[in-house]
Amino acid sequence: MQAQQIVVLGTGGTIAGRAQRAADELGYRAGEIGVEQLLEGLPALEGVTVVAEQLAQIDSKDMAFELWRELAARCRHWIEQPQVQGIVITHGTDTLEETAWFLHRVLAPRKPIVLVSAMRPATALSPDGPQNLAEAFTVVRTAGASGVLAVCAGAVHGAADVRKVHPYRVDAFSSGDAGALAYVEAGAVRHVRAWAATIPSHELFDRLQRTAQWPWVEIVHSHAGADGRVVDALASAGVQGLVVAGTGNGSVHAALEQALLRARDAGVRVVRSSRCLEGPVIPLAKEALPCTPLTPAKARVDLLLDLLA
Repeated sequence: MQAQQIVVLGTGGTIAGRAQRAADELGYRAGEIGVEQLLEGLPALEGVTVVAEQLAQIDSKDMAFELWRELAARCRHWIEQPQVQGIVITHGTDTLEETAWFLHRVLAPRKPIVLVSAMRPATALSPDGPQNLAEAFTVVRTAGASGVLAVCAGAVHGAADVRKVHPYRVDAFSSGDAGALAYVEAGAVRHVRAWAATIPSHELFDRLQRTAQWPWVEIVHSHAGADGRVVDALASAGVQGLVVAGTGNGSVHAALEQALLRARDAGVRVVRSSRCLEGPVIPLAKEALPCTPLTPAKARVDLLLDLLA
């Protein structure tokens, strides 16, 4: 019988960051330390072999479409191997929520794919990366775990809800008013909510691998004194999709809304979201622009994938 495996895919991030001084938790370079080195010193996993691949060494603020495509391909390859229990992806915190939602939409895996990050570089006096990595392994080994997940500071978040809510503290992620799916406590997972339902489909993945040109989708914000010039400029330049981060329940300044309607009538896909930190947009009757319950960043991912069709 073949030994069980957990695959670790490295992409860089603060978890792989290095600073010149141990006391420096801000002035570091992300993605300096290889994934093999990050795994050194972690407790051995009984009955499991860990396989590591270094896909990139970037600061996640610089995440690119082509790396997303490669990540999806490597995840698909490994998740289909019967001996693989699940996948851990080391990732920067800045765009983690976008990558998580992208992979969940494209792969909808029945095995767990866990994104793990850190807020302190590996060279810090008290780095948080090793604990987060160990807890990611715990989640992967938990019976019934599925879907794309994020583990940070003991909390397990689902791809649909996770968002970065703080620029510095180690507990930087939240799932809004939905709450975390689970918590890792004393080496075990305590469930709060059920794992996200997953229905794997090869159609979106295959379309993604064939596409030569990604759609152009931008996010615009509604705010006091907003006007439509930025929307008109984007539409004239050929933008294909726009997500508007509205106020409150996805409301949009009247001047901005008129520009968005002009863009829609010219063939641009427009979706409303909310800039509020918690709660989904609740659709109302007879609204001119469709809404989404997702955050603006994730709504953009959805629109990208929809336009690939």
